Amino acid sequence: MAEKVESKKEADVALFETIAEETITVVKNPVEIVDDFPEPEISENSLMVLERRYLKKDENNKLVETPRDMFMRVATTIAQADKTYDKNADTDALTKRFYSMMANFEFMPNSPTLMNAGRDLGQLSACFVLPVEDNMEAIFDAVKYTALIHKSGGGTGFSFSRLRPSGDRVKSTSGVSSGPISFMRAFDAATETVKQGGTRRGANMGILRVDHPDVLHFIDAKLVEGDLANFNTSVAISDKFMEALEKDSDFELINPRDKKVSGKLNAKDVFNKIVDNAWGNGEPGIIFIDRMNKYNPTPEIGEIESTNPCGEQPLLPYESCNLGSVNLAKVIKLDSGGKTSIDWDKLEQLCFDSLHFLDNVIDLNNYPLPEIDKMTRANRKIGFGVMGFADMLIKLGIPYNSEKSVALARKVMKFIDDKSKEESQILAKERGAFPNFEKSVYAKKGQDPIRNATTTTIAPTGTISIIANASSGIEPLFAVCYERNVMDNDILIEVHPEFEKIARERGFYSADLMKRIANAGNIHEFEEIPKDVKDIFVTAHDVTPQQHINLQAAFQEYTDNAVSKTINFPHKATRDDIYNAYIMAYKTGCKGVTVYRDGSRNEQVLSTGKTKENKSGEVAAEIIYETKIKPRPRPEVVVGTTEKVPTGLGDMYITINEDAEGMCELFVSHGKSGGEANAMNEAIGRLISIALRSRVEPKVLAKHLKGIRGANPVWQNGELILSCPDAIGKAMDRYIERSKKLNLDFNTNINPTVTPKKQTVIDSDQLLTELCPDCGGQIEYESGCFVCRGCGYSKCG
Repeated sequence: MAEKVESKKEADVALFETIAEETITVVKNPVEIVDDFPEPEISENSLMVLERRYLKKDENNKLVETPRDMFMRVATTIAQADKTYDKNADTDALTKRFYSMMANFEFMPNSPTLMNAGRDLGQLSACFVLPVEDNMEAIFDAVKYTALIHKSGGGTGFSFSRLRPSGDRVKSTSGVSSGPISFMRAFDAATETVKQGGTRRGANMGILRVDHPDVLHFIDAKLVEGDLANFNTSVAISDKFMEALEKDSDFELINPRDKKVSGKLNAKDVFNKIVDNAWGNGEPGIIFIDRMNKYNPTPEIGEIESTNPCGEQPLLPYESCNLGSVNLAKVIKLDSGGKTSIDWDKLEQLCFDSLHFLDNVIDLNNYPLPEIDKMTRANRKIGFGVMGFADMLIKLGIPYNSEKSVALARKVMKFIDDKSKEESQILAKERGAFPNFEKSVYAKKGQDPIRNATTTTIAPTGTISIIANASSGIEPLFAVCYERNVMDNDILIEVHPEFEKIARERGFYSADLMKRIANAGNIHEFEEIPKDVKDIFVTAHDVTPQQHINLQAAFQEYTDNAVSKTINFPHKATRDDIYNAYIMAYKTGCKGVTVYRDGSRNEQVLSTGKTKENKSGEVAAEIIYETKIKPRPRPEVVVGTTEKVPTGLGDMYITINEDAEGMCELFVSHGKSGGEANAMNEAIGRLISIALRSRVEPKVLAKHLKGIRGANPVWQNGELILSCPDAIGKAMDRYIERSKKLNLDFNTNINPTVTPKKQTVIDSDQLLTELCPDCGGQIEYESGCFVCRGCGYSKCG
């Protein structure tokens, strides 16, 4: 037995040395470190997410890392930064502390740090903001930089407010500008291309000032689902605009090219348009840009114009930010009488260690651009926040939708902010203040030197909260029980661990009850559940918009940067409800707000039976809510074209027909291929035809067919045809382009008599209504992003 133990120890040492060689420095005593690295207790769901997205794989896509290995890799790497400031630093002890808080799920850094620390890529930041200046060279430099950042696992934010409006003169060419929206499409296309590979999808935030002449076009930029699919959009609202809104007066539009007034609009009309679209599909959001700049710690260095993709991290051009979150569910202690309370001492130590960790990340980061390296090191911004707030409330017996929860939010966040500043000041004494400190508001106020221009942010924690088995950010639970798809189409009922524990202890647990709860979406209608339990297990739709905003404002009061949170509305909410929520968010001190009305997007979130009941009876022309879509009938007479395309299996004949609404069917046949190939092509054609008559965008279908590789690629007119599906996709694209020249718009594929508000267009994500595109599980909308708690998929990266 002793030999086996020794053998395992030697194997662990060898594995650790292999991992350590990929980091900056091999630790001095790997045996001692390995012995002190206990195996983390990983849930099945967490393990699946880690294996799919985080753990190291070899060239054959085989895992060569365990969760413990990953945490060891990250802790060892990040601890080495201390050697930069003190050659005798005890990095072994620091490694243990860093490992412990991650492996115990007490703290998690942002995803790029978990993925890339100690590996060749070495890019550790989640958020970047890039400038977009008003000239062609700068615009396409920004597109290139975007691709590099997305390739490295980061997300990007842009303000397009410096670009001259559409129709404005371009002196160098004597032409006219196409405006910000057209250039946004170039960024969107670059993101679409890069996101096809890698472990983390790229995501963008596009922002335009409310006083930009193209603001009305911007508000409508995502009116058709699928347009700018890789962007979240927000209008930058100024204080002047809010004053005009209160007075129901006009406000001036400013041409960014010459800073001259180019017109006026009524503030209420513009605001109503924002509200109307947000009611319809959640976008655009709004940010209060003057408030963000009011709390800009380095106004002499630059003006804040944009944020990261989910809006919680205002950044100067070329800044990046490293995020991390403490799990509040892990700082609850139980006294001898069985009463729960917050362990403030433990939370304090986690704040200190987390700030130390995140400051080290800045030094070790392999930034994708030298400009980002310079700006990030000059201000050293950190975004330390929280997850598991809803879990904390449950353990303390406090309803999320109560005044007590708001008071606790304020108390907890003030404590975290104070302790983070304490640690940042300690680090400043040891390592020096951030280089731009003398130009900062801290120096102007005569405050002590601080290491980081900002320390706190409330970020969405979709994937890392799944790893930690915690509720996301400061969001309420989405559901107490929900369905999760697993292999072979089996369905498991995921139950909140605290609810299951209480249900078993108090004798009302049953598998049947859990299934019925998952279907119902809440626990209120079940008489077997005690009232005090119902009061504690509050879900998103038990919380009124006003309660959501009050909680966001409470966290914002003690957060340097901003707060990412979704203000949930029931499907029956009115436009006035959205309007009032925006006004309340402004008056309570929020820096921005994201709203979501249940069922307002075709790519519907994790839905419960009740949500589906709410949707029954809705008029299909207004927006598609049902998961069952019926194709329109095929008319007796259609018109179209047949194109001959060479493939590796011989010449293919692709027939595309249209009816009064647009493309309606596609047929494929091969001149020389065998029966099996023809059968497959017939099946593809039938499925495409059904999708077209179900009003799925042709360009979306073409996009998903193109790029599929076969065994025998061939060339056609200088273009490589990879396979039969690739040939079909490219033929569809050509048909669409020919149709455009004939002024036939097949991009929307709807009846032209239907107004934009009534469109029934479906894009690739809508085809996956209520389903994750990666694993087929259910998805939920939180903190401005779609997240699958089954596999860790996040549309925001």
